[in-house]
Amino acid sequence: MLSDKGSKMTQTVKEKQNRGNFGEGSVGRLIMAQAIPLTLAQLVQVLYNVVDRIYLGHMPETEEGVALTGVGLTFPVVALISAFVNLFATGGTPLCSMARGKGDEERAREVEGTVIHMQVVTGILLTVLILALERPVLYLLGASDVTYPYASGYLSVYVLGTVFVCIGTGLSGFINLQGYARRSMAYVMTGAGVNMVLDPIFIYLLKMGTAGAAWASVISQCVSCVLVLHFLFGPLAVLKISMRDVLHANWKLLPEIVTLGLAGFIMSATNCAVQAVCNATLSIHGGDLYVGIMTIINSVREMIGLPIGGITAGSQPVISYNYGARLTERVKKGIRFMAAAGIGYTAFAWIMILAFPGFFLRMFSSDATMVETGRMPMIIYFGGFIFMALQYVGQSSFVALGKAKQSIFFSLFRKVIIVVPLTLLLPHVAGLGTYGVFLAEPISNLIGGCASFFTMYLFMYRKL
Repeated sequence: MLSDKGSKMTQTVKEKQNRGNFGEGSVGRLIMAQAIPLTLAQLVQVLYNVVDRIYLGHMPETEEGVALTGVGLTFPVVALISAFVNLFATGGTPLCSMARGKGDEERAREVEGTVIHMQVVTGILLTVLILALERPVLYLLGASDVTYPYASGYLSVYVLGTVFVCIGTGLSGFINLQGYARRSMAYVMTGAGVNMVLDPIFIYLLKMGTAGAAWASVISQCVSCVLVLHFLFGPLAVLKISMRDVLHANWKLLPEIVTLGLAGFIMSATNCAVQAVCNATLSIHGGDLYVGIMTIINSVREMIGLPIGGITAGSQPVISYNYGARLTERVKKGIRFMAAAGIGYTAFAWIMILAFPGFFLRMFSSDATMVETGRMPMIIYFGGFIFMALQYVGQSSFVALGKAKQSIFFSLFRKVIIVVPLTLLLPHVAGLGTYGVFLAEPISNLIGGCASFFTMYLFMYRKL
């Protein structure tokens, strides 16, 4: 009997040790085993904000989506928070995976502890900074006297959950790389479930408006944060870390983490810049109505971009692990699978958006003027969505293989060098007006996506 217990314990230990071992088995299956839970987790994560916008967009007492427009003005600030989350998260998780692939558990543990430390510090600093600069920033982003109260009501509360976002979102990757992608998904789903229950209560029943939507998000993010921390410091974690690992961060690792994470940071930071420029330009050429339409389009983009984001995020730990283990052929298989799945999905999403733009607009607004006016901008904006797969695959491959400089360059190239100038210039070309703002996106997808993907293919994939 003791022998049976001993054998069961040995089997359990072996199963636990094999979690996160991506060096064996079908590469495609390993990626999808990571990608599906990650996509569902990210879907639920996006629901934090998307559900807020759906409820606010259908508020009967607001005309022409004023509440929705006000919340849309906060997007650049929310993107900035995501940028700092990604700075440490997307830099730390590949390093941790590579260390585990090499069998260096101590280094992997130190990377994780350092990332946790930085997420907490960053969350506190961002909260103080945003609250101090809220009013001038919102007006700079295109707020009017009509929309400012809605934007301020949302942001001043939402920012109180910044630390929870930095921990809950920023550390979920460390659960995934230990082979617990489903558990990570469950934690995020639990938080989002709380958000969906609280939203109608706070917005409609308690009549708290945009502030109620923000409070629902903060509480739900806190729930996810607690669950993530419970896992990382609990008995199920493969990487055993303690508070000492967190409090005594290894500052020598920080430059490596930040350098590799700069790609993810710049992608989110440039999203912040692009959204800020778009809102400000639309407020000049089209007014609050077109800022509201851009809010809906951004919300749709977040939703339909989730599967390609999940595929690339699920591929990264598999590719990084095999790269660290010097299993080159498996690395190439991972990149090929990621590219095929990504292009296939974006082609499908592309067709659906172009065929049914009104359906997606009505999800977020019952205002007839906003829905009818928004049809053409949505068709234009998503005209080059299929090429986003090339951008994702190229940059994700660079990050997975530890090539930070290349990934950073292509992040800057697409958004800063192409999108921002076009957003400012195209409204003045051939009488395009507001349509010029929406046209900048498909042009950047085509040029930036092809440049990123084919550079990766020619100078990295072929040399593996």
